[in-house]
Amino acid sequence: MNKVIAFALFLTLPLFHAGAARAQSNATAAAAQTPAKPAFTVIPLGVRGGLDESNLSAYLVAAKGSDDYISLDAGTLYTGLQKAVDNGLFHQPPGAVLRSHVKGYFISHPHLDHVAGLIINSPDDSAKNIYGLATCLATLQDKYFSWKSWANFGDEGEKPQLKKYHYVTLEPGREIAADNTPLFVQAFPLSHGKPFESAAFLVRSSTQYLLYLGDTGADSLEHSDRLHTLWLVAGPLLRAGKLKAIFIETSFPDEQPDRLLFGHLTPRLLMQEMQSLANLAELTSLGGLNLIITHRKPTGNNEETIRRQLEANNPLNARLIFPEQGKRIDL
Repeated sequence: MNKVIAFALFLTLPLFHAGAARAQSNATAAAAQTPAKPAFTVIPLGVRGGLDESNLSAYLVAAKGSDDYISLDAGTLYTGLQKAVDNGLFHQPPGAVLRSHVKGYFISHPHLDHVAGLIINSPDDSAKNIYGLATCLATLQDKYFSWKSWANFGDEGEKPQLKKYHYVTLEPGREIAADNTPLFVQAFPLSHGKPFESAAFLVRSSTQYLLYLGDTGADSLEHSDRLHTLWLVAGPLLRAGKLKAIFIETSFPDEQPDRLLFGHLTPRLLMQEMQSLANLAELTSLGGLNLIITHRKPTGNNEETIRRQLEANNPLNARLIFPEQGKRIDL
């Protein structure tokens, strides 16, 4: 009798394992459909790619639940903070927010539309770090925070040094802690029309990431592999569901001739680069990716044209987001 019972139990094992496998598969599918909790708070202080000095590239980023922000670029600060205050995102005057809640600046490159707010607001700012690649920080020291054009609020360069800002040189690919925040950041060099260098910042909060690119041209036109190198890092994070968003520029509409792009992207070139990323990540869709479009130049009707062209040519179904100054984005 015991042998008969044992044999019967043996026959039921495949059914048990099949049921367990189906249950696990259903649980995995349910988990995949459950919206992930936000890992980051982003407040755009400036979103345009030129002309409008009141709305130039700058994005505050904090770990969700924290009010300690880093600023990714700093083209416009005060006006963006005022709009954020008006929208109820802060409950102090803009200057107080700048001094108390902005803990450091990560500057992609030293063109004025990415640093003007930092320079103009420096007399009223508090002590903090400025992070960047070596070439970027050298320009800040020599051309802006020097006594040639402005007071030297840095701790390097021409004397006297007022030492409000401490320069932190980033080594490509090496993650560092963003002081006085729970965030960690890696920098990667980008090509922005020879001889100009820009940078991307991969920001980590716990196990989640967002990727911010400063100005960049397409590898095909820049005769570069810098975006390819960046996608090799971003691809595995995207495939693992850890990359919450990519902030990437689209400065001109598709009608702009290649010879007049000056190290920028168009909708067509952006989607070519997204296809390269998807290929490296072994994905056929980017439907779960927040693709945040930055640096649209407001000449004529360019902003609306760029938006229309991106929405019409989005074969990978990325979730397109067009940020607005002073309006929070939860990622």
